Amino acid sequence: MDYDSLIDAQTWEFIRRTREIYPDDATGRTIEEERTAYDAMCAEFRAARPEMIEAQDVSANGVPVRVYCAGGPTRTVMYFHGGGFVVGGLDSHDDVCAEICAQTGYRVVSVDYRLAPEHKHPAAFDDAYAATCWAETEFSAPIVLAGDSAGGNLAAAVAGHARGCLSCILGQVLIYPGLGGDVDAGSYITHAEAPLLQRAYVVNNAGVRAADGTVPKGDPTYAPLADSDFANLPPTIVFSAECDPLCDDGQVYCDRILAAGGKAHWICEQGLVHGYLRARTTVARAQDSFERISLAIEALGQDIWPYD
Repeated sequence: MDYDSLIDAQTWEFIRRTREIYPDDATGRTIEEERTAYDAMCAEFRAARPEMIEAQDVSANGVPVRVYCAGGPTRTVMYFHGGGFVVGGLDSHDDVCAEICAQTGYRVVSVDYRLAPEHKHPAAFDDAYAATCWAETEFSAPIVLAGDSAGGNLAAAVAGHARGCLSCILGQVLIYPGLGGDVDAGSYITHAEAPLLQRAYVVNNAGVRAADGTVPKGDPTYAPLADSDFANLPPTIVFSAECDPLCDDGQVYCDRILAAGGKAHWICEQGLVHGYLRARTTVARAQDSFERISLAIEALGQDIWPYD
């Protein structure tokens, strides 16, 4: 793959800065070292919260969450952070959540779900779902689910599990999600050695998260693409990065929702790489995508489908 022609100079500079702190190859790093490096990398790119944003850390039925508000919001965004189910937390995506709150005017609830390998599946999903149920009761406001990477997986898993149980979910916005696609086909092969995320890391992390290292079969709370029924899912918008082994997961997921009669729209962000949310302040392509993401969340919160 000719990444020199696909990726522009601004994005390459973002890749360089990221690799200085958080190299692509995690082999040989302990979990503690991995988390320390990831947190340092997130801090390197972190932007200040907009001044009007208020944030409070609370417990959502025992799950730590951070609630962002600006004024009197009438909608809630449940945000699940990325990090391969191994790294990340409330601070790693603090600025992203604050900016979504500022741009949409919605309340944002960032979920600090339990991480592997200390906590195996379904711990992360259980926390994500419990926090969503708490938010429905606590705020009595319609909900938009959102998340990046592993968080996109959790948002989709919650959306699927909530069918027939929660009536508050207006839609979901997934950002370069890993949904459990075929690792021996499509973008997993084409972009197996993409900058910042490689196929080998995805395959390895799947085992780290699973009990006894055995990836469960047919469990949509683990891999949403393993579901046998894609009907009655909420309106779904997926943003994938072109230069990412996970790219095709978003398209396949949207295609299955459409085939089941639902609403779905897939956007492949050209020339961008996994983790590009952190590049939104320095890379024009990433900034444009982040604006599209915020507009998508805002539209779903108003029960508007902007892609007809």
